[in-house]
Amino acid sequence: MDGASRPTAGALRLVEASTTRPDSIDIAGYVEQMTAHCPYLSPSVERGLTTWTVYRANGSADAVEAELFHAGAQAAEWLRPLVHRPHGFLRCENVVILGEVLGVRHRDLLAWPHWALKNLYGPVGIMFGKFYAGEEEATRAGERIPVAPVSFLPVRAAIRRRDPRFLHATPDLATALAVADDDGRNIFEHLPYDWTEIRTWAKRFLPSVKPSTASRTTSASPSRPGS
Repeated sequence: MDGASRPTAGALRLVEASTTRPDSIDIAGYVEQMTAHCPYLSPSVERGLTTWTVYRANGSADAVEAELFHAGAQAAEWLRPLVHRPHGFLRCENVVILGEVLGVRHRDLLAWPHWALKNLYGPVGIMFGKFYAGEEEATRAGERIPVAPVSFLPVRAAIRRRDPRFLHATPDLATALAVADDDGRNIFEHLPYDWTEIRTWAKRFLPSVKPSTASRTTSASPSRPGS
């Protein structure tokens, strides 16, 4: 994942690289609150296995979106060999985005990179999530969870007995995740490297849209990707 060869490199400015205690964001209180909702988070934090890489947007929406994808892929590739080490399933690298892109919400900037990455790395057992600064979130049971102070993509090892149930809208991905096995394959061996082409590739995995909602959800909105 060589950033120097990408025309969009520089659209995200690195603020802090993979640290357990970032200085640029106030995240400790949020993490402590989230331990009540994730049984793996507390032991991960205690062992220093939850890390944060912080970026600041510094470009157009398309360029930032592309660089978020590459930052997520870089985090996943860093994580892959570590998953099989002791306590590897507790590792979580969080890709944070700060700053604003004129007229574009963080929700929209993260939507397509998250969707492509989830479908790309799910079959090798890497799970991607997404949280948006200042937006309320809830569990599938309707339980409210703490509001994130920053927008970020968590990247972690998949929990095969637990994570597939979060993918009810994408049963094929849920099945792939349930039997995921990382054989060391080159994820990009048969894929284009250009972000525009990768995004086009990712569209084939979109859940089908019910006719009653098609007119509202198929207008190429950046938020189109689902669960």
